[in-house]
Amino acid sequence: MTSILFVCMGNICRSPTAEGVFLAKAQAAGLLDQFVIDSAGMYLNHVGEAPDPRAQSHALKRGYDLSRQRARQVKADDFSKFDLILAMDKHNLALLEAACPLAHRHKLSLIMQYAQQRDVKEVPDPYYEDGESFDLVLDYIDDATNGLLRDLQAKQQP
Repeated sequence: MTSILFVCMGNICRSPTAEGVFLAKAQAAGLLDQFVIDSAGMYLNHVGEAPDPRAQSHALKRGYDLSRQRARQVKADDFSKFDLILAMDKHNLALLEAACPLAHRHKLSLIMQYAQQRDVKEVPDPYYEDGESFDLVLDYIDDATNGLLRDLQAKQQP
């Protein structure tokens, strides 16, 4: 079983979207029992809140239900608990690196390293933007989670 934590700033836009999209893809592939999937934020501003209504609305239009998720902050034991900790952008990756014990830093990376279609390094934060920004986030995350799932499946092959 592989455990994956998706991380953004407040855990209300990008990381819950990544969690929901990857969860749906793993389920569609019949692989849900092979993963522990979660998301968290670096800051505690939104702890306990549901994902941003705009993130939920745009995700639902593509068949991804984020409504059951609640924001939480990254905890110290997440670094030992998860096999992969995927940040949405370089700023959050730097915050993770600063908080992560050296023994677990190999687990940290950017989600977009798994993208197959897009040559970008970061998923932009749509919080202060318009609806098109949430669609762009979904496009990026869709691409990256496709690549992530393919990569994880290939590693599980004998």
